[in-house]
Amino acid sequence: MARAALVAGGSGLVGGHCLRRLLEDSHYDRVIALGRRELPLQHAKLTQHIIDFDRLGAADGATVPAADDVYCCLGTTMKKAGSEAGFRLVDFTYVVSLASQALAAGAKQFLLVSSLGAGPKSPLFYNQVKGETEEAIVKLPFQGRYVFRPSLLKGDRPEHRPAERFGLAVTSGIGLALVGPLRRYRPIEAATVAAAMVRVAHQAPGGVVVYASDTIERLGQD
Repeated sequence: MARAALVAGGSGLVGGHCLRRLLEDSHYDRVIALGRRELPLQHAKLTQHIIDFDRLGAADGATVPAADDVYCCLGTTMKKAGSEAGFRLVDFTYVVSLASQALAAGAKQFLLVSSLGAGPKSPLFYNQVKGETEEAIVKLPFQGRYVFRPSLLKGDRPEHRPAERFGLAVTSGIGLALVGPLRRYRPIEAATVAAAMVRVAHQAPGGVVVYASDTIERLGQD
């Protein structure tokens, strides 16, 4: 049966891998890239939908096209956002508005890239917002709500993130020593996260499922 996938955040690290993987996936006959600007990418299955996320949900605002599965890879950093309010706007408001609109348009599954350590009671603002976003998403009545909590992401980003690079250098150095319950703290390739998301969408377990980084690593192995 023909299916459509929608990717929000296709210009980012995980989103870019998701988009490229989905375009080569015979499970989908149509792939929609949802973003603020057009991506330098062409494919017979690809439709690019330019949207103003600030207008999502407004009575006369932007709408989300219909799709079966939504891959939400939206996210920013405190540096890019400029403030806690700016960060929350992208990582909470945009994500929840997208999910609500997608549900109204008929989406069945919502796959969310979150973060290791996410929790609404976390002492870290970043993880707190991620946790609040997760809570809001799992309350929406999609057939499947899948939350992915990767550790530090490995891959070539277009922007420079010195703090992330430092963290990768440290954790990569001790990665093999992180075994058992600590395995989830190992850095993980963004391409592996994308592969795991697509596999879960295919499996369609339904309900609410949260995937820790070590489980993502296992699921993302081709």
